Amino acid sequence: MLGAGAAGLFCAALAGQRGRRVVVLEHQREPGRKILISGGGRCNFTNLKVSAENYLSANPHFAKSALARFTPADFLALVRRYGIAYHEKTLGQLFCDGSARQILEMLLAECRAGGVQLRLGTAIREIRRDTRFIIQTDGGPVLAAATVVATGGLSIPKLGATGLAYEIAKRFGIEVETPYPALAPLTFSEEDRAKWSGLAGVSAAVEARCAGARFREKLLFTPRGLSGPAVLQASSYWRPGARLEVDWLPGATILDGRPESARRRLEMALPGRLARRFLEVEGFTQPILPLKKLEARLHHWTVLPAGTEGFEKAEVTGGGVSTSELSSRTMEAKKAPGLFFIGEAVDVTGWLGGYNFHWAWASAHAAASGL
Repeated sequence: MLGAGAAGLFCAALAGQRGRRVVVLEHQREPGRKILISGGGRCNFTNLKVSAENYLSANPHFAKSALARFTPADFLALVRRYGIAYHEKTLGQLFCDGSARQILEMLLAECRAGGVQLRLGTAIREIRRDTRFIIQTDGGPVLAAATVVATGGLSIPKLGATGLAYEIAKRFGIEVETPYPALAPLTFSEEDRAKWSGLAGVSAAVEARCAGARFREKLLFTPRGLSGPAVLQASSYWRPGARLEVDWLPGATILDGRPESARRRLEMALPGRLARRFLEVEGFTQPILPLKKLEARLHHWTVLPAGTEGFEKAEVTGGGVSTSELSSRTMEAKKAPGLFFIGEAVDVTGWLGGYNFHWAWASAHAAASGL
């Protein structure tokens, strides 16, 4: 097992408890570092509404098999068995009442129950295969009948993220869909940054739209551009040159009142600073506002982002090992029997809200069933 993150630890535990001899190799000195920072330290470990529609992939049907065979109820049964208290936030998101460390400790306990050997601080130099897989590490070679790659993607490099999964895939002739930052803040052009400067920290409930996807959640202004759940969600669909559309008043209107009171009504519907800046930037400076024109702009405001804040700020990595190269039932590589790819390394990217953790659990479960 390569990688001691969410997917790697869960797969190792399941395989070990099925009687397999499992060694987990992890180049960091601590396991599960991304688990510990997730959900503001409380780990949004799954979502009650998981379905294949909540994931992006070149093959939108690929995730269906793994998700059907390991559901949120299955993971919740494990969470309850360990007595971990949790709560539901909006949109089916489940968080620990206490700390994300409870999820990590649960996974480590499950690994111990399966007799899993954990080797931390072990860098992987090379992997090749003759009759078995030979994994060269800085601590010597490791021989394995099967290898599961659970080393994640490129997001949050300060936690140790690398492109090792893609290097291994290419070593075995396996196609990789170009990785990109997903669930990442979007940045303004210099012109737009000047227009909207001074609003960092201001947020509003909006509907953000991009490439046919739409998300009704909070938008947050940052010093460099836009963030917040609605924008992070839309960013996974955004590509360079595309526009982001924002509805500042989803499901609401300013047409049901006197024209002279529209400014006051807008300042009540949106944060005052944002409402005043919007009117100024969009050219609505006349004493009596043209309501229909203003209404149209409020529901269909568009911006051309300069880019994203990159893998440093992206919560996950989009793209990855091509699903056309893998068995949807076991995650085994078709070109390299005995080689499996799971979790964020694969071209299956979930929405914000526990979906990526659930893909880690479901894909790990699928791979363990094939070991």
